[in-house]
Formats: sequence, structure tokens, C-alpha cells
Amino acid sequence: MRIHILGASGSGKTTLGNAISAYLNIKHEDADDIFWEPTVQRFTKRRSSIDREQVLRERLNESEGWVFSGVALPWAAPIEPLYDLVIFLQVDPTVRMARLKAREVERYGNRILEGGDRFEHSAGFLRWAASYDLSDPPVPDKVGRPNNVTLAVHEKWLSERPCPVLRLDSTQPIDELLLTTINYMKENISFVDFKSQALL
Repeated sequence: MRIHILGASGSGKTTLGNAISAYLNIKHEDADDIFWEPTVQRFTKRRSSIDREQVLRERLNESEGWVFSGVALPWAAPIEPLYDLVIFLQVDPTVRMARLKAREVERYGNRILEGGDRFEHSAGFLRWAASYDLSDPPVPDKVGRPNNVTLAVHEKWLSERPCPVLRLDSTQPIDELLLTTINYMKENISFVDFKSQALL
């Protein structure tokens, strides 16, 4: 089973990815860990397109089951034909931005305040994240984040998927989101747990 979870930043993709991974006993890969190089100050240096595609294909191949979460358009196109299920998480923009601001504070504390070494990076990230739901072109940030990922872009991409698409409201508790996902898979998709080889 190969599952892709997408949605706006702050919609809970990583949390649901971890939960599905643990339940199905398959690995979980986060798009940020493939898109960005592992630097001391995270999310500041993008991998080259060649390196990124190599890492993508190494970590997410057709012989394994996996969960792949994150904003991955258009650079993850090489593995899109492998998706057995796409999960689209949506959440009220106000709730989503509150989550992101709280996450920035939790991660970096006073470093995101004016004068701190994370101030410009954090402010740019939050501007970029807020632009997702706008009809206007999104605001690019200063560290190279993709500037074309909006709700409209995601909706267009979802409309073109040949595999099933499950839409979830991520204001629901994680246990409910996981239960809904597993029940949907049992009712709509025959799949194999790659580690146990059990048909579910």
C-alpha cells in the first residue's frame, strides 16, 4: 500500500502519516526531508533536482509499502503513478495558521521574534503558508519554498488522480482520522501489508 497525504502546511499531514505508518507497519517519509538538504538550520538549502529525484526513488519505490506526506508538487511527479490512495487534509485557515504559529514558537522560541536569527525565515514561512487559501498568486518566501502551491493547484491535481482520493477534515482527533482512513481502505481498496503479506 502506497499512500500520499497532502494539504496545506499545518493541516496535520505528518501526524496522520505517522499514525497510518504505525498502524500498517510501513514506513513514513516526509516530503521536507527529501526536498531540503539536512542542514543545521533546517529548511534553508534545497537539494538539487537531480539529487532530490534520486533520494525520492531510493526511499519510495514500487516494491515497498509506504506513507508519503507533504507538499510535493510538482517535484514528486516521478512516483505519482505508484499512489494507491491519496488523502487530502483540509482545515479552517484560522485554525491552521494558529497551529503553525504555535509550532514555530515551540520549535524556535524567542528566535522568531524581531532581531532573532529565525525572524525573517519564520515570517517568510508564515506568509507563504497563509497564501495557500488565497485566490491571488501566493507570496514567495526568501528561502526558496515553492511559490505555486495553493488550494486551487491542489484541487486541479486531485481532479486528475486515477487512484481513490479521500478527503478528511483534520480538525477531527487523530484517532478518528486514522479510523476513517482504515475503514475507507477496507471498503474501497484491496491492499497488502508489505511486511506481513496479509491481504486486508
